[in-house]
Amino acid sequence: MIKVLILDCDGVMFDSKEANRAFYNEFLKSLGQREMDEEELEFVHASTGPEALAYLLKKRGLDPSEVLVSKEGNINYDQFIPLMKPEPNLYELLKRLPPAIKRSVLTNRTTTIGNVLKHFGLLEYFDLVVSAKDVERPKPYPDGLIKILQYFSVKPHEALFVGDTSRDAEASSNANIPFVAYKNPSLSAQYHINDLLDILDIIQSKRF
Repeated sequence: MIKVLILDCDGVMFDSKEANRAFYNEFLKSLGQREMDEEELEFVHASTGPEALAYLLKKRGLDPSEVLVSKEGNINYDQFIPLMKPEPNLYELLKRLPPAIKRSVLTNRTTTIGNVLKHFGLLEYFDLVVSAKDVERPKPYPDGLIKILQYFSVKPHEALFVGDTSRDAEASSNANIPFVAYKNPSLSAQYHINDLLDILDIIQSKRF
């Protein structure tokens, strides 16, 4: 039986690309730098904040260790949260999950995930939220997933992890947790879905 459902944030719970685009472009603008191209957006979308900022700065020939000391934290991400869009059927999934199943978020976000969940009224739906700041190594390492398994005292096969990037797939594989790929058929996964409500069918099929 599935005892824990683990959801990635960006790309699974939310379409957050425009929010991330606006945030990082505002940061770059404050430095007089060009905006991100689509390849850069894809990278930062799956990365931790520090990883994303260092990547963007290095691509522009800037030293992250010098720039981030003076600039990081000057731009508040909260103003961009309203640009995020909950994925279709997210709330319906959370309401229809069997009460016995624990719910967790695993994200490579660091300090913003709490305000995101609060803004969209989702805090009450989750038993545990694990961000990049809560583990030594973020995705694609399995540290966050292992932390969740230990917290709920469950085995890998008793959990499901839903993600949308290669980092998610790698983390899930390294933790031996069945992986559900959301809207990304190119990923190696036990299940591929395009509708979050399909998770209910997966859980039902593994009940016995």
